[in-house]
Amino acid sequence: MRTSRPARVGQYTALLAYLVFLAFPFLWLVSTAFKPPRELGSLHPTWIPDDPTLANFRQAFDEQPLLHAALNSLLAALAAAVIAVLIATPMAYVVARRRTRLAKAVTGWVVVSQAFPFVLLIIPLFLVLKNLRLINSVPGLVLVYVVWALPFALWMLAGYVRAVPPELEEAAAVDGAGRVRTLVSVTAPLLAPGIVATGLFAFITAWNEFFFALVLLKTPEKQTLPVVLTHFIGAEGVADLGPLAAAAFLATLHSLVVFALIQRRITGGMLTGAVKS
Repeated sequence: MRTSRPARVGQYTALLAYLVFLAFPFLWLVSTAFKPPRELGSLHPTWIPDDPTLANFRQAFDEQPLLHAALNSLLAALAAAVIAVLIATPMAYVVARRRTRLAKAVTGWVVVSQAFPFVLLIIPLFLVLKNLRLINSVPGLVLVYVVWALPFALWMLAGYVRAVPPELEEAAAVDGAGRVRTLVSVTAPLLAPGIVATGLFAFITAWNEFFFALVLLKTPEKQTLPVVLTHFIGAEGVADLGPLAAAAFLATLHSLVVFALIQRRITGGMLTGAVKS
């Protein structure tokens, strides 16, 4: 059915309004990062700075160890993403291919676990990490991020596994391949878009996470970037707006660049032509 012109206009208008809604905070952040102090305190703010400056970026790096904090965040997020994907891929294969009560129970638990608030999890996680002597350590934070990302990663990858035609695995079984060989040689290459998307989700979630890092990391040299960003806010709640915006802009920029580089791989139809009709 063809959509009428008024309906198409309405759809594009709604999409444009949604894009503006999403882009407004980031664009205002970029504008604030390049404004000098006198423009930041102006009663009539403008989108484009009248006198753009890089002083906010220099001040941000002078006041806080942003590079070291970014390295901590990178190590924690990258390790959590890799470990979560490695664990979730075979689990998702079993859940998707074996239609048993246990698989359905696992799927239901995955959905329910996403509704748990952080506050309910932090106390038992803190006690577990204390017994393992991983409090105030990046490996302990990685363990928490893996536990937090694993349910959703499993749910995402299970959907991608179901999209892989079972005929391919049956053909591999006829050729003598076992389950593990089939998963590694046949299914996993076709899951590349799903694996990339899941890894990206786990990475960005860990990179932006604040609450667990705030509670578990006490030593300044081990803190992650989101925690260090709070240091630009004074004891009375007054923010050093220029350096804070500059640091937040740098913390957000990498996610946009990574997503722009791999978005074609995520949306590409790698299963096209896998099975001949």
